[in-house]
Amino acid sequence: MPYTPHTEKDIRQMLDYLGYDSVDRLFKDIPAKARFKKERLLQPGISELEVMRLMKELSAKNKTVDDYICFMGGGAYDRFIPAAVDHILSRPEFYTAYTPYQPEVSQGTLQHIYEFQTMIARIYGMEVANASMYDGASALAEAAIMALHTTKRKKLLISSTVNPYWIRVVESYLYGFDAEIVMIDEKGGETDYEDLAGKLDDRTAAVLLQYPNALGIVEELQKVRDRITDAKTLFIVMADPVASVFIKKPGDCGADIVVGEGQQLGIPLSFGGPYLGLFTFREKFIRQAPGRIIGMTKDRNGKRGFVMTYQTREQHIRREKATSNICTNQGLMTVAAAVYLSLMGKAGLREVAEQSHKKAYYLYRQLTALPGIEASYPDKPFVNEFSVTVKGDAGALKAYLKKKHFLAGILLEHQYPGKKNELLIAVTEKRTRDEMDAFVRECASFLKEGGEK
Repeated sequence: MPYTPHTEKDIRQMLDYLGYDSVDRLFKDIPAKARFKKERLLQPGISELEVMRLMKELSAKNKTVDDYICFMGGGAYDRFIPAAVDHILSRPEFYTAYTPYQPEVSQGTLQHIYEFQTMIARIYGMEVANASMYDGASALAEAAIMALHTTKRKKLLISSTVNPYWIRVVESYLYGFDAEIVMIDEKGGETDYEDLAGKLDDRTAAVLLQYPNALGIVEELQKVRDRITDAKTLFIVMADPVASVFIKKPGDCGADIVVGEGQQLGIPLSFGGPYLGLFTFREKFIRQAPGRIIGMTKDRNGKRGFVMTYQTREQHIRREKATSNICTNQGLMTVAAAVYLSLMGKAGLREVAEQSHKKAYYLYRQLTALPGIEASYPDKPFVNEFSVTVKGDAGALKAYLKKKHFLAGILLEHQYPGKKNELLIAVTEKRTRDEMDAFVRECASFLKEGGEK
């Protein structure tokens, strides 16, 4: 993007309009340590050509999964994306994707969203899917709000094994709501089902779980469903879409609302976004669902057509009747997911899940055979993500592996302060045996030297 500078007059006009006396005042909410001080990237009189060259030099410092072998996960994964996804996505009619505000939006846009909804509903074993949300975290938050509206209750039970960053988003969304969030304890890496049973009561709007959970473990959803004896209490599951084609579907375990992060479905990591929120539910709750839903019909000539059947939000109805103030869907990302799922098909997506699972267990066995690394949660089932405990400094091991061009995983103590030296490792279908063997060798080398490299 060409560099277009502001003149001093432009800057002054903007500051006057905003009511600020200086640029520093405008950026006061940015921590001081994150701001530039007196150093200047651009010197007076520098040309556009020189600016472009400087920007390219700076951007080259960014390193991606093309430069490192990635074993990081935690909600975002380095998966293979067929070239056809980006090719179709780059077509002008898709690349300028329009959020369907009006029912007369083009049939092409409506059809791709309808196909997307159908595939996501089938993946999760649910009855209805909406046209998508911003990302997985916002989908989980909207599910919590939907439960509050549906049940007219105020209490939410959230398992401690849900990704803490996603829980923070839920808390932010519920700021201003008269809602009570109660955390369910973790026991041995999974939800403490007895603690859950003890905290359930007739004030509980919903129970929220992650599947597999933030530690990679496959929770026993049926145990949770069996403990929810109050018919009004909803069961909300934040489910991995790829894992859901390999293990029992959340819908088959009695979930009322199933949401997820769709980044794995043909969307690159992109340093954190844009991603894709998946949102599915039982048909009986359709009047409380956020976002919009596309349906299929026939015109007067009997030809198949697509229509926007549902969008109860503030722009269209009275504010007090709105189910959510979400005003868009991830139009371009739903195209990517629909194309990816169409290309992969049912068998292809299962192959992705199976390869990831088998490779993860191979790496798991190799790593836990090393003196100095042990399984954090032995005998607990996982799909493609697992935690190991390093007898020493896991942070130092991760830093060493980064120098060897491995992104080794996530230090769990950043999310769970009590989990010292636990490393969450994810394996996808992209990882080769040579890459995993090299990863294990480097771990062994680090541990052999006493973790001092």
